Amino acid sequence: MDVMRGFALFGVLLMNMQAFADVFSGYMNPYSLGEISTTEFALWSCNHVAADTKFMTIFSMLFGAGVVLMTQRSKERTGKAALLHYRRMFWLAVFGIGHAMLLWIGDILFFYAVVGMVAFLLRRVWLWLLFLLAAICFAVPASLFLFLDQMSAADMQELSMMWSPSADYIESTRATYRGTWLGQVELRYREWFGMLGFLALFGWRILANMLVGMALFRMGVFAAERSDAAYKRMIWVGFVVGLPICAYGVYDHDLHGWEMVRSMGVGSLFNYFGGLVVAFGWIGAVMLACRRDALPALRERFAAVGQMAFTNYIMHSVLCTAIFNGHGLGLFGSVGRVWQQLLVVAIFAAQLWYSPWWLRRFRFGPLEWVWRALSYWQLPVMRRARV
Repeated sequence: MDVMRGFALFGVLLMNMQAFADVFSGYMNPYSLGEISTTEFALWSCNHVAADTKFMTIFSMLFGAGVVLMTQRSKERTGKAALLHYRRMFWLAVFGIGHAMLLWIGDILFFYAVVGMVAFLLRRVWLWLLFLLAAICFAVPASLFLFLDQMSAADMQELSMMWSPSADYIESTRATYRGTWLGQVELRYREWFGMLGFLALFGWRILANMLVGMALFRMGVFAAERSDAAYKRMIWVGFVVGLPICAYGVYDHDLHGWEMVRSMGVGSLFNYFGGLVVAFGWIGAVMLACRRDALPALRERFAAVGQMAFTNYIMHSVLCTAIFNGHGLGLFGSVGRVWQQLLVVAIFAAQLWYSPWWLRRFRFGPLEWVWRALSYWQLPVMRRARV
């Protein structure tokens, strides 16, 4: 699970980089911020097809799997699990709100915490029921996408600003994020609370992924306990079936001129469903590599990144806001996609280096230690014993 989590964190950074670097609409609509080169469109398309929603889906599944694992361990130690779980989720929600307000509006921790409180109640239901409930939860946002054109005028205007903002909005947002930190906080506060209603819609999807993750954990998928043939089937279906579906979604956007109602409605369903299938392909590939003991040194580094996923996720925001925002280098809105990708590689390479270095000396990542201390109401031993 740690290897899978570390690998997924790379994909999360790959997709989040555009939202760190410029107005968020550029994440969804590559033409929303102006004309782009063929190379930049190709990069957006490759990321969209292979990574967009896929790694966040995997991360959500792993979170659900982690709920089951932590519950089992807590039961073995104390015979109780609920109180610890809800303390963990409460503090994660606090961290998430702080992250969204103080560093980056794209925080996902708050929603994981809220949805994790619900998912905990379903952790012990039958496997078939987990998958059925996941399918129902997954279908809720999809059904709303089909009727996007029937939304109220106010909601349509809000969506339009997310998909294709005005030149004034783009310039004012760039100016704010290049400005003082307090000005950034004020804008994040307004926009985060303004988008909560839309973001809550994706809580259904997060819950679906967590429930699938719980089921896969109980089936031994994340422990690389299934057969080679099973993981090969996941790879085949994920990549041979899923990738073309997602690629057709890009073609559909282009075919309809990147029109908002089409692209955010019916057109989004290609990546919505195809992304889930591709996520299974990535899981199969990583688990097969683990079963065959491929690239052991690299897997060890990915596992270390995964063990420190909380710290490394927040570190993405610390580093990227220091590069792009006004309290740092102030490059917001001026770094193209090619340089963004190179920055992703540089940051993650650094994490692949320092995560194992840190864990050879300490038992937890810094934020993992704080979260654990708050959850257990005691200070865990941090430093490893010298041999």
